[in-house]
Parts: sequence; structure tokens; C-alpha cells
Amino acid sequence: MRPGKTILAVLGFLLSLGACVAFASTNDKPVMVYYMPWYAAKPFSAEWGWHWTMNHFNPDKVNASGEREIASWYYPLIGPYDSADPAVLEYHVLLMKLAGIDGVIVDWYGSADYFDYAAVNRNTARLFDYTRKAGLKFAICYEDQTIRRLIDGNRLSAAEAIHHAQREILYLQTNFFRDPSYFRLKGKPLLENFGPQYFLSSTNWDEIFSVLDASERPNFFTEDNRLDAGLGAFGWPPMWLSQQPGAGGVLSEAALKNYLADFEKKSASWPAFISSAFPRFHDIYQRAGVRDYWGYLGDRNGETLRENFNRAWTNNSALVQIVTWNDFGEGTTIEPTREYGFRDLRLIQDLCRRKLDPKRPLPTNDLASAFQFYNLRRNSATNAALASALDQVFTNAVSGQEEKALDQLSKLEAQFP
Repeated sequence: MRPGKTILAVLGFLLSLGACVAFASTNDKPVMVYYMPWYAAKPFSAEWGWHWTMNHFNPDKVNASGEREIASWYYPLIGPYDSADPAVLEYHVLLMKLAGIDGVIVDWYGSADYFDYAAVNRNTARLFDYTRKAGLKFAICYEDQTIRRLIDGNRLSAAEAIHHAQREILYLQTNFFRDPSYFRLKGKPLLENFGPQYFLSSTNWDEIFSVLDASERPNFFTEDNRLDAGLGAFGWPPMWLSQQPGAGGVLSEAALKNYLADFEKKSASWPAFISSAFPRFHDIYQRAGVRDYWGYLGDRNGETLRENFNRAWTNNSALVQIVTWNDFGEGTTIEPTREYGFRDLRLIQDLCRRKLDPKRPLPTNDLASAFQFYNLRRNSATNAALASALDQVFTNAVSGQEEKALDQLSKLEAQFP
């Protein structure tokens, strides 16, 4: 396809963002997606990162279908990518915007220079540069399992653990919490914790948060069960149920529904809770030799995500958390893949639209146009003039200046026939 015609095809996608922004902003229950910023890939980086290899797979091997060998049962539509790549980040946030997603919750390992934590932290900041441009919100889920790893690696003593966590919270306050785009719940920054896995008591967390003024203390959510130091908790795929006697390693529909019902029942007494929706669970860990697998939750041709999302949307949760955008190792990804295409994002887009107002004529935006935009951006890598022009088109389109964007695109078609 000629570049000019590709650009015009993208125009319909970009201009439709205005309508998408309108329907997303009227949503009284935000939809946030859980995001992993931990991928490293050639040629953007010098080496393939652990999350593509798990020290077992070799992405330099390419099969007859043109797919690299990666640590996943599923293959990204754009191929294995680097989380620091601007073209990837732009593609991701455009897809989110188009689908009606309001923002991201990033899996964050802290700011320490250990393992890939510093790289994940840098990638998080880079992602937020693009979510801001697209008008999306962002928040953090802190992995306190990092404390144990730092201690085991002799980078931290147990006596220093609280002080280290306090420094991390101050880092979050300085670099993220005070940002106007940071997601706030009940007037305060949302902070999730995947666990807790090291700091198990409310006393620990109260001490960690004591370095903040009371007015800046985040509304804190842990996984599955609330601590007194927090506002509530969030749900997660309960794969431990697949390991119960008789389950055979499979999380059944009945077991999942019972978990969700029990979670909602105990959360009724909390100030707030977060419901999660997920499409499936199919991890690669056993095949990679990392650990035993954590069980299997079937996709059921999209019904798993549809049912979870409907439940999360209609219950009393403070927000819907989609699990996940791109955890390829556990197979919970809704990012477009060769196996599922854009199906999960189309489902989310459709559910958001119908739940808002079944009678309101909202457009079904062409999600595939984001893939076209990504390829166009890749093609512009050696054309500085086209790349600069696309930057401006993106900026104008997502800021509501559609007429200006259209005029620019018309000139681009004449300039790059």
C-alpha cells in the first residue's frame, strides 16, 4: 500500500479517537489495565530479556511461520518487543485509547539498580510519557517481593527493609503521585501491592507510609485480602484453586465464580474494592523449567473475559482492572496476538459502549488501524520528515484538533505519494 493511502486509512482511526475519548470520559467506573514494562528485545536492546527467554527459549530461532521462539504460548501481533521502544509504547496507548480503556496500572519493582528493576523503572516512566500524550491515567502496583530478593542478594539487610521501602514510597511521591495524570481514587493516589509478600502487617505499611504527609498518603490496595493500613483489596486469577484435590490443575468455571462471589462478600465491609477481569490463564513456567505451572483457566472463546468484565462493571467495585495487557508468560494478555487478533479489545470496546448507553450511537472504532499506524511508524524510521509529521498528527488527533490533523494528512499524501 502506498504511504499516502496508509496515512489516510489511519486518519479514520485517529479522528475516531475524539468519539472514543468522549465515551471513556463519561464512564463512572474507570477501566484500567494491568501492564508489564519488563521486556527487552533485539535489536532495540543488545540482548533478549529474561521475560522472552526465561533462560530456556531462544528468540533468535525463527520457525517456518516467521515466529521467534519465546517464553509464551501466545505470540504478539507485532512480534516480541522491547518495553522501551517508543513505537511500541505509542502503539499500545493508541490501542488502549481506541478500546475505551482509561489508563494503566504498572507492575513496578522499585528504583534499585538490581536485576532488571532499574530498567523496569525507566520503562515505566517512558510508558507514562505516552499515556499522558494520549490522555490516559496511570498508577503503580508495588512488588514488595523485591525486598526479599535484595536481602538474599546481600544488597540490603533485614534491618534496613522498612527504610528502603520508605525511600521507594518517597520516590513514587516525587516522580509519580504528584503528577496530574496519576490516577486518584477518593481524592488520593491509588497504590496497589502485589501481595503483600514481604511486609505482611498493617504496622509495617503504616510505618512505611509515615514518611508522607497524611494528605498525600495513597489509597492502598493489596491482593485478595485487605490490610487495616489499606482502603481495600483487588481480585486476581485464583490459580491456587486449580491445585486443590480433584481439580486436576484446571480452574473450573464453578470454582472461579465461587471465588468472585466470596471476594465480593468479604469486600462488602471495606471502604472500597477493585474487581479484576481476565481472559484466561495459561503459563509457560513448567515448559521453561522455571517452576511447576500454576494451573490453567480456559478462554472459552472469550466468555471468560466477557463474564468477568460484566461482573466487574456491574458490581460495587471502585474500578475495573483488566488482568493483563501483556503478561505473555502467564498467558493473560489482551494485547493483540496472532492467536486471538483484536478479539479481546473488541470485546472490551463493545461492552464499554453498550454498558454506557445502549441507545447512544457510538462508533465501532477500527482497532486494526493501530497496527497500521505502528507499521507506518516503523516505515518512517529512515524518513525524519515523515516521522516528525506523524508526531504532529498524533498530537493533534489525540488533543481534539481533528481538522488540523486532516489538513496535515492531506499535505502528507501529496508530499509522500
